[in-house]
Amino acid sequence: MIAESDLNNPLAARPGDKGGYGIDGLWNDDFHHAVHTLLTGESSGYYIDFGKAGQLVKSLKEGYVFSGQYSEFRKRNHGNSSEDLPADSFIIFSQNHDQTGNRMFGERLSSLVSFESLKLAAGIVLLSPYIPLLFMGEEYGETAPFFYFTSHSDTHLIEGVREGRKREFEIFNCHREPPDPHDIGTFIQSRINREMRNEGGNKVLSGFYRELIRLRKAIPAIANLDKNCLEVWADEGKKVVFMRRWKDNDHILALFNFNKADEKINPCTSCPGMKWGKTLDSSDKKWNGPGTLLPEEIKEGVEIIMRAESFALYVNKTVDR
Repeated sequence: MIAESDLNNPLAARPGDKGGYGIDGLWNDDFHHAVHTLLTGESSGYYIDFGKAGQLVKSLKEGYVFSGQYSEFRKRNHGNSSEDLPADSFIIFSQNHDQTGNRMFGERLSSLVSFESLKLAAGIVLLSPYIPLLFMGEEYGETAPFFYFTSHSDTHLIEGVREGRKREFEIFNCHREPPDPHDIGTFIQSRINREMRNEGGNKVLSGFYRELIRLRKAIPAIANLDKNCLEVWADEGKKVVFMRRWKDNDHILALFNFNKADEKINPCTSCPGMKWGKTLDSSDKKWNGPGTLLPEEIKEGVEIIMRAESFALYVNKTVDR
């Protein structure tokens, strides 16, 4: 059972003998908001509380970003620490039915950011230590909107939903009319076209997701859902996030550049003596990228240049595969 809640209440997933409710997992909207704002730059509504690379670092380390500090959106302190919860207590995502359907015009991420950023979003979700959720069509870059739609029979409820939707968007300072959730056309426009996955860039993106999923299963350090075998840090000014994960002698180093410009970085400051071989680079031309600037191997003390809106996965070369 998964708790779909934005209360940031870790009690829901703690076992009963520790005062919790014993629910199997928790929806983590904070992770979504941290990723979404770094990708899009949006800052209206509840996104006003997000936009820093350090918040994504905290979410990757602990789960919730808001663990008792003040929320500008809520105008009060919000949440509790989830640091003690195991990684498999959290469901994380860059898109889902709520975050897409609750937008006035149901825009998917594919309509808001570049192709490079779609791959970056895939990387941060699938290389995280948490349980990933992929929203239908995300894996090939579906472009059809996903509107909020209903099929109620009660006329009072239908009208209440219509008016509630209008009020909801006031917090986003949006003064246009949202699509009528009870109009059959709203539903029809939300249907996905799975044939897209076999064409052009959509086919490339689908293959990219498949490769990420394969690596997530094949590499022990990534398959190991353990926050205690994790180190994450960021260069806030450059909007670059660094993540090292391990299991026994198997180590990976993942680099995520959320900046819209190429960035020079020194990625090996926390892992002296290790040599790393590149396994995946989202900027490779193979994945319809602009072409990588990263070397095949990196080591301590060497600066490298990352493409804008890209990520790369390196593995410890001292481990036989």
